[in-house]
Amino acid sequence: MQDLQQGCRLLVVLVVVTGMVSANTSCCSYPCENGGVCMTTGMEGFQCDCTSTDFYGTLCETPTFLKRVKLWLKPSPDTTHYLLTHYNWLWDTVNSVNFLRNAVMKKVYTLRSDMIDSPVTYTSEHSYITLDANFNTTYYARTLPPVPYNCPTPMGVWGKKEMPDVDRIVKKFFVRKKFLPEPMGTSALFSFFAQHFTHQFFKTDVKNGPQYQWGGHGVDVTHVYGKDKDAEAKLRTFKDGKLKTQLIQGEEYPPLEKDAPVDMVYPPGTPEERRFAIGQKVFGLLPGLFMYATIWLREHNRVCDILKTEHPDWDDERLYQTGKLVILGETIKIVIEDYVQHLSHYNYQLLFRPELLFGEQFQYQNRITVEFNHLYHWHPLMPSEFNVSGTTYSLREFVYHPEVVLKHGMHDFVDSLSRQRAGAFGPFNHGPLTIPVVTDLLKQGRQLRLQPYNQYRKKFNLPAFKTFEEMTGNKELAKALEEEYGDINAVEFYVGLIMEKRRYRSVFGSSIVEMGGPYSVKGLMANPICSPKYWKPSTFGGDVGFDIINTASLKKLFCNNIKGDCPLVSFEVPDYVEGDVLHDEL
Repeated sequence: MQDLQQGCRLLVVLVVVTGMVSANTSCCSYPCENGGVCMTTGMEGFQCDCTSTDFYGTLCETPTFLKRVKLWLKPSPDTTHYLLTHYNWLWDTVNSVNFLRNAVMKKVYTLRSDMIDSPVTYTSEHSYITLDANFNTTYYARTLPPVPYNCPTPMGVWGKKEMPDVDRIVKKFFVRKKFLPEPMGTSALFSFFAQHFTHQFFKTDVKNGPQYQWGGHGVDVTHVYGKDKDAEAKLRTFKDGKLKTQLIQGEEYPPLEKDAPVDMVYPPGTPEERRFAIGQKVFGLLPGLFMYATIWLREHNRVCDILKTEHPDWDDERLYQTGKLVILGETIKIVIEDYVQHLSHYNYQLLFRPELLFGEQFQYQNRITVEFNHLYHWHPLMPSEFNVSGTTYSLREFVYHPEVVLKHGMHDFVDSLSRQRAGAFGPFNHGPLTIPVVTDLLKQGRQLRLQPYNQYRKKFNLPAFKTFEEMTGNKELAKALEEEYGDINAVEFYVGLIMEKRRYRSVFGSSIVEMGGPYSVKGLMANPICSPKYWKPSTFGGDVGFDIINTASLKKLFCNNIKGDCPLVSFEVPDYVEGDVLHDEL
C-alpha cells in the first residue's frame, strides 16, 4: 500500500512540476488519500481537502493520533471475515446470548452504514459536489466522482491511451464455454430472489442514459404493487384490501394483462393466456421471477385476511395500505436473515432489529448509486438449463414462459429450484442470453467514466491490488488481463469484480462483499419503516401484523402460500461441499 501511495505522489509531482501534460490534469492520479478531496488550483497546482477525514498532510496521508490508534486496533476486512466464518463455538455462544447478539448486530449496522455518504455528494454529470446530487433524484448517485475530463488516459494516468475493445474483452473473459456451478452450493432459488428483489430499485432510464433512473431509490415493494398509483389501482380488487388473482388448477396466480392492464413487457405475438399482469413490467421474463411475484401476491392477500379478522371495522383502503407495510417489513426481514445470511456464510446469525439503531446518529434516507447497480449484475449465477421435476429446459425455453410454473405447480417448481446449483460468479460464465447485457454494461461504465477498480477498493478500506495475479489468483488469467489493460490500476470496475478471485467461504470476491454490504445495510435500515416513528405495532395493524414481520422467514413465506406439504425451500442445495472454479478456459 505504501509503495502505491509513494508512486502516486511521485507521479503527481512529475505531472505538475515537469509539465508533461496540461496543468489542469493534476487530479487525474487521485492523489488525495483517505477520502480527501482533490481540487485544482490555478493552471498548475492542486490541493487536498482533508476536512472530516481524521487525516492531515499534503495528500491527507497522515492519521491523527486517535485515528492511528483506531486503525491499529481495527482488524482488516479479511481478518474480520475469517473470524466470522470460523470459531463455531464462539458464535454459538454469541447467538445464544441476546445482549451479545444485539451488540454485534448494532455494530454491523453502524459500521456498514457509515461507509455510505449521506447525503449523497456526486452524480455522473460533475466530478465535484453539486446541489443536483442531493435534490435531483432522477440521477443515480455516485460513490466516487467520474474520472476528470482531459486526463492522460481514460482511467486517469494509468493504462493505455485507449481502452481495450469491449467485444474483445467480453469474448475473452466473459463468455461461458461450459457451465461452472457455484462452489458454495448456492441454489437457483437464490439467483431468482436476487433478481426479483433488486428490480424494485435498479431501474435505469435507458432512454435518457445510464446515469438516470426512474425508481424510488429504495426497498419500496413497487415490484409487487406497481410503479405508481395508476398501476396499483389496476392490480387491486378494491375489496378487503386484496390484489387481483385468478384461479388456475386450484392455485392463485397473477391476473392476465387484459384484466389488469398495467404496462408489461412481452415479445410480440405472446398469447393472451401467457400475458400476466405483475407489479414489475419485466417479471414475465422468467418463470423464477413469476414464481416470486405469485408468492408475494398470495402473501399480501393472506395478510389482508388476517388483518380483516383482527380489525373487522377497517375499510378496503386501510387493509390494503397496512398489508403493504407488513409485506415491506417481511421483505427486509427475509433479505437480512435469509438472503444476506447466505451471502455472508457467517457463523454469526444476522438480525433484523431496527430498534438497535434508535438513539444512534442515523439518517433514514437512501439513494441508489450507479456503482451498486453495476456491482449487482450477477448474471453468471443463472444456469444454462433448468431441471424441473425431471424435465430439462434450456434458458431459451425458460425466457418468457411463465406457464412452466403452471405446468409443474408451485410446489414442484420451488422444490426443483432449491435443489439446483446456481452458476459461479466469475470469468467465463456469462450465458449467451446475457452477453448483450454485460456488453452494454461495460460500455455504460466507460460512458459514466467510472474510476479504476483499485480506487473503489481503497474507498471501501481494502488494499489496492499490486499485481494482476494477486487480483485473479491465476497466472494465465493475470497475463491475459495485463495484455489488455497494461496496468493493474487501469482495470475497470465491472471487469475487476468478475476477475477477482473468490474469497474463502464466500460466493464472491472480497470486493463485492465489502462494497455490497454497506450499500445493502444502508439501503435496508434507512427504510422509513425502520425509523422510530414507524417501527411500532400500530403501524402494522397491532401485534398480529408486527408478529408476522418479526417471525417472517423465506421458508414460512413459501409454506404459508403453497397448498399441501411444504417443498424444500433453500438458498443452498442439500449436502453441498465447498469447491472451487478453476480458470482453465483461457
